[in-house]
Amino acid sequence: MNQLNIAIVVGSLRKESFNRQLADALVKQFPADFKAQFIRIDDLPLYNQDDDGSPAPQVTRLREEVKAADAVLFVTPEYNRAIPGVLKNAIDHASRPWGQSVWKGKPAAVIGVSVGAIGTALSQQHLRNVLAYLDMPTLGQPEMFLQWKEGLVSDGAIGPDSRQFVQGFVDAFAAWVKKHA
Repeated sequence: MNQLNIAIVVGSLRKESFNRQLADALVKQFPADFKAQFIRIDDLPLYNQDDDGSPAPQVTRLREEVKAADAVLFVTPEYNRAIPGVLKNAIDHASRPWGQSVWKGKPAAVIGVSVGAIGTALSQQHLRNVLAYLDMPTLGQPEMFLQWKEGLVSDGAIGPDSRQFVQGFVDAFAAWVKKHA
């Protein structure tokens, strides 16, 4: 069985990030032929077009890891009704220089969790607009606007009350990747 390499990009740097906890638990529900690779974005310099000709080693690493992926799962919080700056910075680095985007054509999905009742709905819509421009076929349904509550993640896994619901998203993502990878 061929393994599909799934890049996981978490848009939060916080040590106890709800989105990182969600991502860690979510990948445990991946099919056996999916291999998750978490992409580091906390060490990237701020994007500056002047550096396109000689990118920092961290940027080169990011680009190589995305290039090696068969698909990308974005797990994003919502800051001020949009994606976090650190996530946008990583997206910009891997999409530049012009015409050399490593995102192009990679199947993608978006999920996120927040303490707010609407989860990360606006952040996800913002990210979907960016991904459309980057020519990344992005899973449209099911959408996952999760609210962080006690038990959503328990002992490193999706809690029993949400497991089947989240598995529906994972199964749809797996089918999407297999269709487009």
